[in-house]
Amino acid sequence: MPYSSNKDLPSAVQNHLPEHAQDIYRKAYNNAHEEYLDPKKRRGGSEESLEEVCAKVAWAAVKKEYEKADGQWVRKEK
Repeated sequence: MPYSSNKDLPSAVQNHLPEHAQDIYRKAYNNAHEEYLDPKKRRGGSEESLEEVCAKVAWAAVKKEYEKADGQWVRKEK
């Protein structure tokens, strides 16, 4: 199910990512939820649940702008 706000995100996301990274996660998750609602559009068909696919897409989006350094998620230097 899509997330309406960062407060609705899983605790693992809320407790580890900075607010901006949470925004990225939420927006990417929600976009993937809409795009991959049809199992035929998912890579590998329906083997993975919609939630798994959305989470993978969301984490990939976060990792484009953030990286883990000393156990903390920090914005990548450009």
